[in-house]
Amino acid sequence: MHAPTMDARLSPCRALLLALTMLLAACKTPSATSSGTDSTPPSPGEVTQENPFPTKPTVKARPDSAADAALAQAAQQAQSTPGKKGAELFLAVRKAYPETTAGQEALYRAGVLFYESQDYANARKSFNELLFENPLHPEAADAKLRLGRAALEVGAYRDAYLMLSSLAERAEGAEQVRLLQDSAKAAEKAGLYGQALQIAVDLAGRAQTPEEQQAAVARVQQLVEGRAGFVDVARVVEDLPASHPAWPVLTFKLARIHYHLRDWTRLEETLNRFLAEAPSHSFAPQARELLARATRRVEVQPRTVGLLLPMTGKYKAWGEAVLRGVKLALSGSDVELIVKDTQGDVNLTGQAMEQLAYDEGAIAVLGPIASEDSRRAALLSEELQVPLLTFSRQEDITAIGPYVFRNMLTNSAQARAIADYAMKEKGLRSFAVLYPNMTYGVELANDFWDQVVANGGQVRGAETYAHDQTTFTSEAKKLVGRYYLEDRGDYVEGVREVQEQTSGQDAFRKRKAMEKMKGSVEPIIDFEAIFIPDEWRRVSLVAPALAVEDIITNACDARDLERIRKTTGKKSLKTVMLLGSNAWSSAKGASGLPELVERGGKFVNCSVYVDGFFVDSQRPATQRFVKAYRQAYNGDPSLLEAYGYDSARMLRQLLESKQAPKSRAELREALANLKDFDGATGKTSFDDKREARKPLFLLSVSNKGVTEVTPEQRASVGDM
Repeated sequence: MHAPTMDARLSPCRALLLALTMLLAACKTPSATSSGTDSTPPSPGEVTQENPFPTKPTVKARPDSAADAALAQAAQQAQSTPGKKGAELFLAVRKAYPETTAGQEALYRAGVLFYESQDYANARKSFNELLFENPLHPEAADAKLRLGRAALEVGAYRDAYLMLSSLAERAEGAEQVRLLQDSAKAAEKAGLYGQALQIAVDLAGRAQTPEEQQAAVARVQQLVEGRAGFVDVARVVEDLPASHPAWPVLTFKLARIHYHLRDWTRLEETLNRFLAEAPSHSFAPQARELLARATRRVEVQPRTVGLLLPMTGKYKAWGEAVLRGVKLALSGSDVELIVKDTQGDVNLTGQAMEQLAYDEGAIAVLGPIASEDSRRAALLSEELQVPLLTFSRQEDITAIGPYVFRNMLTNSAQARAIADYAMKEKGLRSFAVLYPNMTYGVELANDFWDQVVANGGQVRGAETYAHDQTTFTSEAKKLVGRYYLEDRGDYVEGVREVQEQTSGQDAFRKRKAMEKMKGSVEPIIDFEAIFIPDEWRRVSLVAPALAVEDIITNACDARDLERIRKTTGKKSLKTVMLLGSNAWSSAKGASGLPELVERGGKFVNCSVYVDGFFVDSQRPATQRFVKAYRQAYNGDPSLLEAYGYDSARMLRQLLESKQAPKSRAELREALANLKDFDGATGKTSFDDKREARKPLFLLSVSNKGVTEVTPEQRASVGDM
């Protein structure tokens, strides 16, 4: 005999409920409702959450004439001493005759007086004790009602909800409505938002007048928008008829849940039903717009590109710089550019990304710049499957998914390029690191260190300093072993010799001899280069401090070296190369030279630093960009303009090709396969992680300015 068959198809609401329930199962906490999972009924007298009072009296009260007399006397006295004092009279009877019917009656009357005196804590204590002893007391119903409302008053909201909701099940008419209202209030304050929503929906269905109904539905909407969770909404709306006054509010919320989950099929089903059942509802215009947006999600404008930038707010200057480069790249093309102002706000970035995807049909999006904005855009890019080419420096942002690309100079790329140059081109093997205690400096120092070790080199010393520091004597001394002299054997031996030689001399001569010996202690320079990942102003102060400690950095000029030999009397000189990051780049000063050269002087000569763009580069593609930019804007571009220009030119090249992509998926594939794009920032290709790889600009500092290391000199340097 076969088991009866049944329709296995789930309704949209039930399917959502099932999916969300399964999703939350792993982190499910014990239910806060009054329903349990144990089907075994409680034994008589057992107290449980589902059965807060025993089913039989735990104390068998007996009649007692003396107790009755005492109760009568207390009642008479309480007429003239009401309130808490009157309650104490009844408690005295209770204490004297605890296991009598009069004692229980006294306990009830004490609870009533405490309740009426607004001493809700003592009222709860009295009623709880009474109901525990005798849940069948003649005034049990009144005691439970007062107990529930007393719990509500003192903030015992979960207890109040359990008591009041159980009473509401057996009440009728106006009393039931009041109990439900109190139960809903208690449930919400207890955090039981699903229960509060269910009660609010029930009350909306019971409303007698339009005004009551309107207020009740408004309460449902308030819970739906700010309190109740996805599962709560799905559970309540599952069996609700469309005629129910709260149905439109709940159903439209359900549609928005589907939208949030990107469940397009159920979204369209829910919205179509909503519009069929409630075409005139106040939410109907929003429902139609949401339905239209869902339909437009697959509609792509193959010549429309979105741009997410902070055009206002504290990052406004960044946004304006990138926008200048993007506009220059798209000038003369039929590519439509739609710019969205993120204001540097994560939420606005998310909204703008959705607008570009749904409303504008953008085939791809450029930007944003800031890390958190870019992460939000990248998550939506992957979710909506819209190619995103971001300008963020945040490491590993492309790991979010295959639709996320990045074209921007990163810390790791700089560290890799400068370490490769020093080790593979210059043959250096030992290094020191001097870095500011800030995110930029710490990340670059760590990345450089890792790259040196990976290439088989060593970092012999590392010192950090405050990001706003202006003197660097201590850090320089520490690098060469002149700070903790007591730990050096040659210094200890020198002290001993001075003490022997100046024995019997006055304190002044001893001090002078000691200072002379201390100054003659040789620096320990066991490194060939120092990496300083800091901005140019700080570098121009650090370099002279290194020279004071006999660290010779301007070693590329033979005449300078000869002068140093004559000055020091040393035939053999230990020289050190300074290495830097893109923060060394500076504007030109009054002399026409970069300010780094003006301020750092000879102490920064012979240094090399890395950057993602160099305005005076001799690379043809860079020169073409700089020339076009100067003609358009009458000024020099920076790194941001250059990367904005190249990113937009990449998209333009793909969109104007003979086999131009017609869909976002096709554009993603085309961008992933882009090789050797010749741009202002170098020949760019995307690797398997969708990171732009390109030879960076290695820049050499001399007293004549900053020049690019030629391709021949850097033939073995690694790419970006």
